[in-house]
Amino acid sequence: MTPEHYSTMAQVRAGVDNLDRQIVALLAQRFAHMRAAARIKPNRSAVRDEARKAEVIANACAEAEALGVPCDLIAGMWEELVEASIAYEMAEFDRTRG
Repeated sequence: MTPEHYSTMAQVRAGVDNLDRQIVALLAQRFAHMRAAARIKPNRSAVRDEARKAEVIANACAEAEALGVPCDLIAGMWEELVEASIAYEMAEFDRTRG
């Protein structure tokens, strides 16, 4: 059933809960990529890459706009996501490289 066919809030909530589980699973995969980056990058200073950060946020905005979602909302969420990913990657770098 799609949201257009929902007739109760229970259906809406079940749909949102299902999507949240999928989003968390995708975030787990994203953080696995951050662990790989921490392993591959030659030094800690390579973890923060402002040009790449801007590119990732711009890519998310472009995808949002293509799907009819406001770019400013996605840009804010992606700013938080990328900063959390950088912090996680730095922690992984420190944990694995002492």
